[in-house]
Amino acid sequence: MKLDRLPYSPNLLVDFYQEGFRALGALCEQTWHDRLEVLAEGPAAGLWNSSGALHEVELSFAPADATAARDASREVFPGCPLTFRLADALRPPPLSLERVRLAATAGSRPPDPAVVERLWRSQFPDTARWRLAGEFKTATHFSLVALARCEVQAIDQHWSLHRLAVALPGGEPDEGLAQEFTFAQAASGTAEDLAWPGPDPSSWQTLLRAALEADLVPDLTAIRARQQSYLRRELERIDQYFANYELELTARANRSQSETTKIKAADRLAAARAEHARRRADQVARHEIRVRPHWEALMLVAEPAWQAGLTVERSHVPQTLEAAFVPRSRRWFV
Repeated sequence: MKLDRLPYSPNLLVDFYQEGFRALGALCEQTWHDRLEVLAEGPAAGLWNSSGALHEVELSFAPADATAARDASREVFPGCPLTFRLADALRPPPLSLERVRLAATAGSRPPDPAVVERLWRSQFPDTARWRLAGEFKTATHFSLVALARCEVQAIDQHWSLHRLAVALPGGEPDEGLAQEFTFAQAASGTAEDLAWPGPDPSSWQTLLRAALEADLVPDLTAIRARQQSYLRRELERIDQYFANYELELTARANRSQSETTKIKAADRLAAARAEHARRRADQVARHEIRVRPHWEALMLVAEPAWQAGLTVERSHVPQTLEAAFVPRSRRWFV
């Protein structure tokens, strides 16, 4: 899910900068309601100089409606690069994998077979003759939850924040978990007794990338339409210019009786066609869309589930399979 963007607020940013620089070891003092004195060295000073040398600056936080030119090294404003550099500095370099076990959202009794059968048929309408092959057993369902800050580089630069949740090991998107994760309750006690799945960076990256691409479809559709409109206008301008130039060269060559003039005109036409192709390729490259995700957090989530053997029929072929029913989402996972 795409998280709502917080409105620009100088007061909130003052608190964020003060806590952030203090976490990096810098000294901070709020000298006025919109000013913050910072004395930084090492990693904190690296936001201004690569050497990490001692740096002192008084930051001013501009109001949201300010229109004057800004100094990005000492002023904070909407889209300020210093804010992004501070956020990157606060993020630990290796992305750590956290683990949490969610509390049960239903009772300890197995679900009603009639209810879960209806849920199965609505989720998998291509199956028939659903039947339990055994009793429900307690199980654990695992999901992967990630927080991604996404940068879309186009004619305009776009930023968005996404919370993604996919089921393991298949990678089915779990939009409910992504939306309700803030309100989820962790189970009491430790989670060390669970048989957690081992980290699989390459597989998890593929699953999360697919989930992020699906989440970006609405934004990229609008951006792509705008880029195509701009590109179409530029290509038409270039095509019109070189079409007129080629017509002029051709007409000039046809009027001349000199072979030398005709040869020169032919060379110019060949050069113009090459330049025409180069200009078109340059515009296509300029209007490319690049998506750069920055992974901010990664969490492995365990929650109670019920596992059972099922006998179903798909395309008139009987199948026996193991499936898990998750009470929180009221979904089956095969």
